Amino acid sequence: MTQTLGAAHPTPPTVGQIEKLSFKQRRYTKAKQSQRLAAAWMVTPAVALLLVFVIIPIVLTFALAFTNAKLISPTGPQFVGIDNFSRLFGDPVFWKSLRNTLIFTIFVVPLQAGLALVLALLINVRIRGVNFFRTVYFLPVVTSMVVISLLWKFMYQPNGLINGFLAVFGIDGPDWLGNPNTALVAVLIMSIWQAVGFHMVIWLSGLQTIPQDMYEAGAIDGASNWQRFRYLTWPALRQTRTFILITITIQAFALFTQIQVMTQGGPLDSTSTIVYQAVRTGFSLQQTGYASALSLVFFVLVLVVSLAQRYLTRDKDVKK
Repeated sequence: MTQTLGAAHPTPPTVGQIEKLSFKQRRYTKAKQSQRLAAAWMVTPAVALLLVFVIIPIVLTFALAFTNAKLISPTGPQFVGIDNFSRLFGDPVFWKSLRNTLIFTIFVVPLQAGLALVLALLINVRIRGVNFFRTVYFLPVVTSMVVISLLWKFMYQPNGLINGFLAVFGIDGPDWLGNPNTALVAVLIMSIWQAVGFHMVIWLSGLQTIPQDMYEAGAIDGASNWQRFRYLTWPALRQTRTFILITITIQAFALFTQIQVMTQGGPLDSTSTIVYQAVRTGFSLQQTGYASALSLVFFVLVLVVSLAQRYLTRDKDVKK
């Protein structure tokens, strides 16, 4: 009976089978085993990192969410059932944090994606000096968010640069970060400005994959610029659009650094977010169990929104 190596054998052959093979077949079998061993060695570091930094923390979060664990405590964690979740849904700070997170996400996703698309369309041309603008627009992305948050914090001061600019036009600027009505707006504007360059590059990469033949055919048919964008560019950017929307949404839900540096959740919890509240509860208040419950709710929220967004942006033309 003729034996076929490789794909026909999902498991390595036995010693008896190897003895029956010819010299070429045995050398081929050893080569395949060496490849599998090398592949296992290359995959091992990635699997170990995935376990240590992703899988184990997620499992611990699920487990600690049902305990009264504290960061520093002489007694170990005890099982308390759903007490953390009952306390969570009765906590007014949680509802404020959830509201602020949703408001931030609702505004930042369309504004940041739209502005990035406009910038990508403007620089998707072959003229002298366009690389300068690409670099300028991308510059905030490579700057530390902590540094940017500190700079904007100074700019938002009552006697800062922004209010000084408004005063030129006779406008009395508010205390941006000290007023509950303007603090979240100030963080929103800064966040859009900081990340728009990154998504501009993603949009630009999508634009440059569109064949120029489509635009030439559209021009021959007399299509206007808007019609070419509406019926050629926008449908061709479907995959890019989905990636950007999901990416911005997840980043918006994970809002933390700007809040930590600029407002510490204030004033009056007007800028507190779920991630900020979880970190503050877990480290400052040392209530690890309650912080795990917050993180678990945040995980479920992001998962539901991402699945809904993925479903709404799916390719309806692809048959199951």
